Amino acid sequence: MSETSLEDQFLELLKKNEKFRLAVASYLGYGEILRKLSEHDEKFNSILEEIKLLREEQNRLREGQNKLWEEVRALREGQNKLWEEVRALREGQNKLWEEVRALREGQNKLWREVKYLRAEVDSFGKAVGRTLEDYTAAFVKVMLEDKGYPKEKINIRKTTVVHDNKIVEIDLFNEDPLIVGEVTTYLDTVEQAKEEINKVLYDEEVVERKFKRKVEMKILAVANVPLNVLEELKKLTEENKIEFIFGRELVQEV
Repeated sequence: MSETSLEDQFLELLKKNEKFRLAVASYLGYGEILRKLSEHDEKFNSILEEIKLLREEQNRLREGQNKLWEEVRALREGQNKLWEEVRALREGQNKLWEEVRALREGQNKLWREVKYLRAEVDSFGKAVGRTLEDYTAAFVKVMLEDKGYPKEKINIRKTTVVHDNKIVEIDLFNEDPLIVGEVTTYLDTVEQAKEEINKVLYDEEVVERKFKRKVEMKILAVANVPLNVLEELKKLTEENKIEFIFGRELVQEV
């Protein structure tokens, strides 16, 4: 056999026969190195497998985290929608209360007109030709009864009181509960309205000094008044805690 043929066979065995290859390596002193390299390869492959598993787990965690964020966003969107609905309900509730208040105000005005008319009818039925003070006194009597005052304590009348050597006429007076008031047929201007307010306040002062008690109710009754004066009267009576009784609105351009 030629040297070339032997060399080729040797190389062929090295390529294809691991046992032969290891034997040659051992003979040459590389056996331990190859064994350790083989062990390292196994460990490296094991590490690669663990890295692969870790990456797969990391991907699963990322997917779970993404799903969690999606749920969080959905919850936030749902919460925002819920708050919008709550705000809408509150706005609707506020509008409803405004309508209820408006209805109550209208109802109160209507009842006052009804009471006034009822007082007028009662008074007219008892005596034709009675004065506006009489009609107003009848109305105040009904109003006080509705407020729960005993009938036997209600005696609304016109009276005079001496104060600082002057005689003070009071259109409406009741001793217990202590009530004072003024009645007028027509107020033409805001200035006249202010004067009438001051007159009621003066009645209050005079009566409180005489009876040593606080006045429980102050009243101003007006039969007719222009619309612009009416608005000012409403404001002034509210500011001074005066019960305002209006007989009939007279719309007039001023």
